[in-house]
Amino acid sequence: MFDIAPDEWVAIALSLRIAIVASLVALPFGIAVAWLLARKEFWGKTLIDGIVHLPLVLPPVVTGYLLLITFGRRGLVGSFLADYLGIVFSFRWTGAALACGLMGFPLLVRPIRLAIEAIDRRLEDAAATLGANRWRVLLTVTLPLALPGLIAGFVLCFAKALGEFGATITFVSAIPGETQTISAAIYSLTQTPGGDAAAGRLVVVAVVIALAALVVSEWLARRAGMRFHGE
Repeated sequence: MFDIAPDEWVAIALSLRIAIVASLVALPFGIAVAWLLARKEFWGKTLIDGIVHLPLVLPPVVTGYLLLITFGRRGLVGSFLADYLGIVFSFRWTGAALACGLMGFPLLVRPIRLAIEAIDRRLEDAAATLGANRWRVLLTVTLPLALPGLIAGFVLCFAKALGEFGATITFVSAIPGETQTISAAIYSLTQTPGGDAAAGRLVVVAVVIALAALVVSEWLARRAGMRFHGE
């Protein structure tokens, strides 16, 4: 039952690679959007917030299709990237990372935004009055105090990326060794006679990885809270 085959290890390693890359690349964009929504008032803010959270309510297949017509080899943006920069996302693992990062982006932004909103702005103002510029205030006051939210958002994005299926299979298909993640492999195995045991193994692996990520994230968030808030 627990004798994991080489092709299953490939799917596991690929899933971890895609989830980590997707979360790391999405993190700086998530911080920027979260800070903007938490600290600024501007026309269209509600619309931007809705667009950020749109992947949560859209069917994943719709998101995958939109990625395909936008970043596909002949898509609106994909054709330019492919012809002039040699960058191709469709049917590549990088495309899977793009899809996973987009699907996990709302889960990344929300905890960071809430953490930033919870920070007493007088602390930031005090740092500014002492001569710190906006970037220094962000790096030395805002982000350290929002660290538990950053950790929670990163782990939620990672977990979503690890389990994403609909958007990735629509955008990059399920090519073994290239785009076949744990979720795609499980789906393929459930459609294959005699594949239940292998599917069960991958289900157990996915549960263990996701649970471990959540436990580590909770531990790190508590440590960060004790360090910066004295909790």
